[in-house]
Amino acid sequence: MSDPGRCDASEDWALGADAADPLGRFRAEFCMPQHEGRDIAYFCGNSLGLQPRATRKAVTDELDYWAELAVEGHFRGRLPWMDYHEFVRDDLAAIVGARPIEVVAMNSLSVNLHLLMVSFYRPGAGRAAILIEKSAFPSDRYAVEAQLRFHGQDPGESLIELAPDEADGTLSEAAILAAIEKHGSRIALVLLPGVQYLTGQALDLATITKAAHAQGCVVGFDLAHAVGNIDLHLHDSGCDFAVWCSYKYLNSGPGAVAGAFVHERHARTTRPRFAGWWGHEKTTRFEMGPEFRPTPGADGWQLSNPPILALAPLRISLEVFRRAGFDALREKSRALTGYLEWLIRERVADVLDIVTPTEPARRGCQLSLRVKGPRESGRELFEHLQRDGIVVDWREPDIIRAAPTPLYNRHVDCRRLIESVARWRSAR
Repeated sequence: MSDPGRCDASEDWALGADAADPLGRFRAEFCMPQHEGRDIAYFCGNSLGLQPRATRKAVTDELDYWAELAVEGHFRGRLPWMDYHEFVRDDLAAIVGARPIEVVAMNSLSVNLHLLMVSFYRPGAGRAAILIEKSAFPSDRYAVEAQLRFHGQDPGESLIELAPDEADGTLSEAAILAAIEKHGSRIALVLLPGVQYLTGQALDLATITKAAHAQGCVVGFDLAHAVGNIDLHLHDSGCDFAVWCSYKYLNSGPGAVAGAFVHERHARTTRPRFAGWWGHEKTTRFEMGPEFRPTPGADGWQLSNPPILALAPLRISLEVFRRAGFDALREKSRALTGYLEWLIRERVADVLDIVTPTEPARRGCQLSLRVKGPRESGRELFEHLQRDGIVVDWREPDIIRAAPTPLYNRHVDCRRLIESVARWRSAR
């Protein structure tokens, strides 16, 4: 893996680093869009991951079973549909650092967030507030405000927003812990990201959870930009619940089946929940009785039978992660992101500021970049990169996000990005 202390900016160096990459072979397992007859340089895995080549066959296999077996596909075939969501459970648990009973693939992220807040946001006298970060992803804020209003709370009083206190719009751990200590007696739920979507900052889940629990708060995390990106250790963190999507780093397709974590200590909780028949205990589910008896663990929050055609891509992606090994992926991610950071500082520091923390422990693979100069310059550079076959993404008000994803990105991709920025600078 590359060491930024030993890097140079030449193409030969980048090619050599890629040739020595033990994970380099996995790039060939993904479909790579083309631009003017060559692979694009794709840095948008933080928004939509590339398609694994094996996905198409996995989906068509299920279509074939449906055509050949019809309803019997629930019980026959290589992977019977009745148990299909269980076929992703172990690999999913491994990626998020959980026990199998604690995870389930279901629904979409915002739906799962609502379902779990039904159980874990229980406002009481004097303790009704929810703590979020001020720049929360809009869907999270909408969900939180909706839950507050549903429970008769005024968001103006019961929504506590944690403002960034660091120069680049990031949050110091001290500020997070101070807010929890200050407001803890009235906070019912602390809901924060694993990785903040705009800045790319990774938070310390265990430290936050410990502080919040000491104040009597419930703790949940949105892991949309964290799952498949950073080490999570959800079980050991002690958080009460977490939710995530699977279309970013988990490469499971647009609108892919999302996931949820419920800590094992809540496996047999009596907390209220919205119930559905697939959450009923498996052994008696088809007795069709009137009394809901939840399956222990995260499975008990399911509502409906799982969408097989949507679960197949997730199963394939998780198998790729298993074969690559998450520790190896994290090692490459740190090296590749470090190399991109080094290139920015060496070659285009007069053009780009890096918003994301420089400490590897405080970020995943995403670097959030702000163009120096007038605000319109950022959009101009973004559009230039698009025309040059380099796919990053733009987030208002002024952030370009670039995520060198270790399963399919290379050192030469990082160099190509910086060379394009340098050409844009020269042409201005």
